[in-house]
Amino acid sequence: MQGDLEPLLAQVRRAYQESMPLSIRGGGSKRLPVTGESVLDMRLYSGVVEYQPSELFITVRAGTLLVAVERLLEENGQMLAFEPPHLGLQATVGGMVAAGLSGPRRMTAGALRDYVLGVRLIDGQGRDLSFGGRVIKNVAGFDVSRLMVGAWGTLGVITEVTLKVAPRFSHQMTLEWNLSETQALKRMNEWIGQSWPITATSHHQGHFRVRLEGSAASVEVSAKALAGGREVHDGKWWWSALREQQLDFFATPRPLWRIVVRPTAPPLGLSGQSLIEWGGGVRWMVCEHGSNQVGLVAHHAGGYAQRHPSMGVYPMMLGTNHEGQRIHRALRELFDPRSILNPALMAPEWASR
Repeated sequence: MQGDLEPLLAQVRRAYQESMPLSIRGGGSKRLPVTGESVLDMRLYSGVVEYQPSELFITVRAGTLLVAVERLLEENGQMLAFEPPHLGLQATVGGMVAAGLSGPRRMTAGALRDYVLGVRLIDGQGRDLSFGGRVIKNVAGFDVSRLMVGAWGTLGVITEVTLKVAPRFSHQMTLEWNLSETQALKRMNEWIGQSWPITATSHHQGHFRVRLEGSAASVEVSAKALAGGREVHDGKWWWSALREQQLDFFATPRPLWRIVVRPTAPPLGLSGQSLIEWGGGVRWMVCEHGSNQVGLVAHHAGGYAQRHPSMGVYPMMLGTNHEGQRIHRALRELFDPRSILNPALMAPEWASR
């Protein structure tokens, strides 16, 4: 392990006293906007605090490289089941939790927040706080630990996180069918409710892909039962490239939207290029529709839309729940009363309040 927490605490306390904005930064893989404020660099506060493979948990400092954690888990036949995107080799564990991103396996394994057992953080007044525990049964009541997931550092500076880990699958296979969007959505919803070991799905340019993971026997039996599917030999590459947004689909100068909806929602009716994953729950769209139209479509489909700038994941949500925004404002007033933590990531309508 390396680094001392006290300099970070002192920097936040000074910022609080002077009402000076702080930009929290780890590896920079999420390419978030900086508006000239002082930077709180978490990279030197790194290392594994505790790892108990038999107890299925790991406690890690925020500045620890995500690749290092995954390498350690792999050596012990384990993994982060939610398959977190890195979006860069310097991605850190703190940035992973702050962004709240999950990969293709999220549709069956659950989201990142489902695996957070506890966090240690610095609040907007420079206080060192700890929440949660190291086993699921210790997490009860007001679950502050999971509130930090996807808050982009606006509720506190994550310094340590305890995560539940899972055994790795021994076998993997990807199958492909040529199907329309409507046909693919129908199969996604039909198959996800059955006992097949399906851990990821996608549909793009008429190609419907399904990933099977588990024991050799379960994967082989399932592959035979899912009639008509062709084995895809670059399957591992495909899911990795999808997770890391490295497919040609994402390399576009046109507006890119991530639209989260009910998996059972029909095709959205937006013109442009689409890529569907998470069993129909995420619809990526490259289109020229205005933000109002995209937000309205997302709302009617039971979800929300995020505009993704080129080469970044800065969150801008449309069609979101106003009650959720109210709750976030109230939590921010509690944890960061002077709004000094990552103010550039506050939604415009919140920043004026």
